[in-house]
Formats: sequence, structure tokens, C-alpha cells
Amino acid sequence: MPEVDIEIGGRTFEVSCQKGEEHYLHSAAKMLDDEAAVLAAQIGRIPEARMLLMAGLMLADKTAGLQDKLREIEDKLAERDAELAQLRDAPPPAPERVEVPVVPASVTDTMAEIAARAEALADELDAKKAG
Repeated sequence: MPEVDIEIGGRTFEVSCQKGEEHYLHSAAKMLDDEAAVLAAQIGRIPEARMLLMAGLMLADKTAGLQDKLREIEDKLAERDAELAQLRDAPPPAPERVEVPVVPASVTDTMAEIAARAEALADELDAKKAG
């Protein structure tokens, strides 16, 4: 079992850990040391046991806050997953019926008649201009 030296609050501690977990131990010690540095800046020199206790409590408080946020996010994700599953399982919407208005034949005939008269008048005007 590897022995690792870590520094917290300016003090060195020798700690054992499982093989391959040294990185995690150093990371955790760095977090604890950062909290100890905050305490030292605010309070000054305090006994080792009190410093470690308070730094640990500060980390625990941050962890509890993160766990609450994680639970909220997991709940929202579960809601979204349920909504997505409901949408996927829902039957497809019924096709929408669209009615296209049809122009009555009498209107079409009348417009064709007006167009023919307009063309006849245009032909007459062209003939008068030419002649």
C-alpha cells in the first residue's frame, strides 16, 4: 500500500492509499488545503485538529450543495426522459384535411369571354394603328 505525503494548511501528513489512487488522494488533499488556506486567511493560525475539522466541514457543505443541484438536475432529466418517451410512444397525429377552393365553371367561362373580348379590342387597335 503506497504511502503519500500530502500538505494541508502548511503541515505535511503521511497517508496510505490503495495502489493507483495516489492521484485522487493528492486531488482531495489539494481541495482540503485550499479550504485550510481560506481559514488561515480569515482566522489566522489555529490548532491542527480544528483547522482540519473546519476545512472538512466547509468541503462537506460544498459537497452537500452540489449533491442538491445534482438531484435537481437528475429530476429534471427524468422528467424530460418521461416526456420524450411519451412523445415517442404517442400515436402519430391524424392527417390534416385541407380544402382547396374550386373556382366555379361559370366564373371561368366569364373570365375566358372577357379575355377574348380584350384580345379582340387589342387586335382592332393594332389594326387601326397600322392602317
